[in-house]
Amino acid sequence: MLSNPKSGTAQRNSGALDRAMAVFGARAELRSFSGDPASKARMAVKDGFAIVVAAGGDGTVAGVAHALSGTDCALAVLPLGTFNYFARGLGMPEDPDSAARAILGGTPHAIAVGTLNGRVFLNNVAVGLYPAILEEREATYARYGRYRILAHIASLRTILRFQRPYRMDILQDATRHRIRTPMVFVARSAYQLDQFGLEGGDAISDDRFALFLAHQQTRLGFLKLAFRLLRRKVDHGRDVIVSTPRRIELSVRGRKRVPVALDGEKLRMSLPLTIELAEELLRVILPSDRSPDPKTPR
Repeated sequence: MLSNPKSGTAQRNSGALDRAMAVFGARAELRSFSGDPASKARMAVKDGFAIVVAAGGDGTVAGVAHALSGTDCALAVLPLGTFNYFARGLGMPEDPDSAARAILGGTPHAIAVGTLNGRVFLNNVAVGLYPAILEEREATYARYGRYRILAHIASLRTILRFQRPYRMDILQDATRHRIRTPMVFVARSAYQLDQFGLEGGDAISDDRFALFLAHQQTRLGFLKLAFRLLRRKVDHGRDVIVSTPRRIELSVRGRKRVPVALDGEKLRMSLPLTIELAEELLRVILPSDRSPDPKTPR
């Protein structure tokens, strides 16, 4: 099992790892990491482990998934993050004892994962306002702790400071668009879309992405959109433009690098951004009482 002992989630759930390890028993090994867990996950594969458990939030899980994609080693998730969208989409319990038992009794299932410039992601990629929201969220967490209500407050503060939309060139499959938008959001998680009442879940199982371009251009417009998201009342014509491409290439006019949000982690990446499915599948442990969801990426 891989865990970052210095992360906020690990410190908040200090007893969770011990409880999970007690369920796993003596055959399990706990390894710590700091920063990106991919190198530790690769080492676990070389050491012959059949399963690597990512203990943490969506960012930690995505980092481990990047290392395991295309290998015979399966990814399992002990959800210790704030939102845990990927784990919840798999039907994994959020209680550490129950999650550990579900992992021991689970079965591997191969899924197709997205990549951003070759880097694996499981839930989403966003450019524009959302990376700024993540930066504000992390600053708020560092000061007050990791609570979901603080994530919503950080979103509100960021929207109130919103400046101007990006001018973007987007290639969706063979179709090119020039648009002006404050945010691009690319989803690979049907579960997350369902949570916010958004369309596009059926595209996930069809090896496509759900691409959302925000129509809103003002602070007030974005506040209204955020409120409708929370109420699951987004208008898919008025609020956002939705498409379901298999491949996306994105550039921002006048910029060589942009902040990018990838599964809850904020990065700064060189343009253009290329989003496509990984050539290799990822093996993931599903709870035994959970049959593969038709909307789960295969």
